[in-house]
Amino acid sequence: MADFNIPDAPAIAGTTHLHSGKVRDLYRVEEGEHAGRLLMVASDRISAYDFVLDTTIPDKGEILTRMSLWWFDQLRGLIANHVVSTDVPDSVAGRAVVCESLEMYPVECVARGYLTGSGLLDYRRSGEVCGIALPAGLMDGSRLPEPIFTPAAKAAVGDHDENVDYEAVVEAVGDDEAAELRMLTMEVYEHAHALARKQGILLADTKLEFGARPDGTTVLADEVLTPDSSRFWPAAQWQPGRAQESYDKQIVRDWLTSPASGWDRASGDAPPALPSEVVDRTRARYVEAFELLTGETF
Repeated sequence: MADFNIPDAPAIAGTTHLHSGKVRDLYRVEEGEHAGRLLMVASDRISAYDFVLDTTIPDKGEILTRMSLWWFDQLRGLIANHVVSTDVPDSVAGRAVVCESLEMYPVECVARGYLTGSGLLDYRRSGEVCGIALPAGLMDGSRLPEPIFTPAAKAAVGDHDENVDYEAVVEAVGDDEAAELRMLTMEVYEHAHALARKQGILLADTKLEFGARPDGTTVLADEVLTPDSSRFWPAAQWQPGRAQESYDKQIVRDWLTSPASGWDRASGDAPPALPSEVVDRTRARYVEAFELLTGETF
């Protein structure tokens, strides 16, 4: 397992800390009207190449939270979501939500409308992505003939999710549940792609997480359609055959692998602190994505 070096989560009065991931901290609410619910807090942490960096991106947690809430609202007619309340402790105001405790499905539900990332690597090896055969001649950034469901098996923190075929999802959750997860993933992707396209943005792919309520209802959970879980590209600059401009942390990745950082990715050493210019550009990219998609001012 890679060492993500996740810092200790801060204590929050009236809650018990349960878990910390690369970006989010999860707590159980112990007091008040939401006792028994979960408090999900989005930090300003940023990860790259199997490390959580020492440098944070100011306002990132709030941007991700506000973007997820906006998307949950847009998707309300398609699927229920896990958000119960935005009335949260002052120390995490703006970057946390109270949410339902669900039985999470052990599957990363990924939809791809364009070929890039791990899907491109799979395609170059086999002509397929997650067992789905694709036409010959596709390039980095090519639009697929139709969007496809390309699930991944959830990995432990620090490990990479592994692309799997649909049959692996059936084995993990059952026939009916697998069919529902695939259907919901594609409905969410196609609805979100159409909305983003109107704002001049291409939604290349997205990763969704679902959970089940005690009555069996499937609910959209975690975060949704943010630059941390989705690839957003400026539509006007889309050009298959090369890496696309994107609204995410690619600025950080590019700097870390440049001579300017002085970091050897193969060394096993933690990356250096990010310079203020990289931090400012990354924050601006997240803000730009939020404002373009939502029409709101951050």
